[in-house]
Amino acid sequence: MKALKKFLKSKNYVRIPLVLTATNHFEISAMINGVSGRFILDTGASNTCVGMDKIDYFKMVSEVSDIKAAGAGATEMETLVSAKNKIQIGSWSKKKQKIVLFDLVHVNQALTSHNSLPVDGIIGADLLKKGKAVIDYDKRCLFLKTP
Repeated sequence: MKALKKFLKSKNYVRIPLVLTATNHFEISAMINGVSGRFILDTGASNTCVGMDKIDYFKMVSEVSDIKAAGAGATEMETLVSAKNKIQIGSWSKKKQKIVLFDLVHVNQALTSHNSLPVDGIIGADLLKKGKAVIDYDKRCLFLKTP
C-alpha cells in the first residue's frame, strides 16, 4: 500500500490516521473553530454534524434549520445549522463550513453501550466530498486533498 500513499502524496493529499472503535466505526480527531474534538467518520451521513450541547464548546453561531435529521434509529429530529465554521483535520482545512447541529444522545448511548467513548460529532459525506476523500481501511487512514 506504500504505492497508494506515495501516489496520493504526489497529488497533494494529506494522510490522517483513523482509530477503529469497538463498534467498528472510524474515529477521527478534528478541530472546529480552533477547538479539538472527537468525531465519527460516516460516509452515510449526508452532513457533518455536531451535538447541540457542543455549540458553545466549538464557538459556533447557530440559526434555525429546515433540515430534519434522521438515522441510527431516530427520525425527524429538530436541527440547527451553523455556517462559516473553520474545520481542520490534520493539516487539511476548510473555511466557511456549514455544520448541522442536533441531539447526539442516541448516537453516544449506542457507542458507550459498546464500550466506545462518546463523540462530539460526525464527519459526513459533505466534507469528505469537498476533500476528495480516499479511505484506506487496511491502513486505517483517511486521505484528503489540499487545494
